[in-house]
Amino acid sequence: MNDPIAQLALWIEETGGFGAIDAVAMCLATADGAGNPSARIVLLRGLDQRGLRFFTSYESRKGRELAENPHAAALLYWPKLERQVRVEGLVARLGEEESDAYFAARPRGHRIAAWASEQSEPMESEAILEDRFAHFEARFEEDNVPRPHSWGGYLLTPSRVEFWHGRPNRMHQRIEYVRSAAQWQAFLLQP
Repeated sequence: MNDPIAQLALWIEETGGFGAIDAVAMCLATADGAGNPSARIVLLRGLDQRGLRFFTSYESRKGRELAENPHAAALLYWPKLERQVRVEGLVARLGEEESDAYFAARPRGHRIAAWASEQSEPMESEAILEDRFAHFEARFEEDNVPRPHSWGGYLLTPSRVEFWHGRPNRMHQRIEYVRSAAQWQAFLLQP
């Protein structure tokens, strides 16, 4: 297959599809402006020819790092199938409409939590967070919960994608795709 996005979509489908957390949990690695790295698990919430989509607080640590340094890497790993996919590229915020549409589809409690939590910030106690949640639950009791302006989506546009498939005797299959202009070039890599 000469299309790494289609191949990634196929592997996700074979592991349970977008409805299965194990299929779409990915490690997202970012770095601040000084190059200090950090990584965490996020959920892949969309995939198309533009790239990979995930959502978070713009003011979280990853959001701040992406504002300083828009380069990121992601890793999806399915140990039972001995498969992993590495993705590298530039990250940019999604448009307001796409972020609004995804936010509106989230469960109500998740939407309220986006208002209550100042993601990645220190807190004195869990009770304060619970009080904030209760405050916003009451504030939006009868109203639709709008998307906070500090929360939204990102698009990771791949410039490099590597598929790894485990094989006996560590003779793993590795195929790397590198974007060249508007097309992909594929290379076999030694294990």
